[in-house]
Amino acid sequence: MYEAIRSKSVHSTAAGTTSDFPHRSREEELDIQLAGHLAALLAVTDELRALAPAADLDAAAERLAEQVTRLRAGRAPVRVPVTAAHPEPHPAALHRRAHTLAGRALVVAASRADTAAAILTAERMDAHTAALEPRELAAH
Repeated sequence: MYEAIRSKSVHSTAAGTTSDFPHRSREEELDIQLAGHLAALLAVTDELRALAPAADLDAAAERLAEQVTRLRAGRAPVRVPVTAAHPEPHPAALHRRAHTLAGRALVVAASRADTAAAILTAERMDAHTAALEPRELAAH
């Protein structure tokens, strides 16, 4: 049996009607999306740091944390303790995941014309690509 809807639709798009929920601008939505991608990249970077500590990963993690904090209006990202990473080594999979996340972040950063985030993500893509390439031994 059909019963008529008695409440106002939350999807009302009629002109001149106001809704009770806040709307975000495109720029705010892109900031949220970029911060999410960078936070995910930071988590993978922290996992890589746990498996193979390196100064460049430490620097990258700090730069990523700074960008996430900036995009989130001063709220620092939640960090994975370096000792909390998975015990089984899987650096190649982590580098591939980090490369993918950096690529997604680069697309959003370019869309919102965020030069600092675009440069950082492009650098991270290059670093993860280099980590995945086989090392050539010079036998000269």
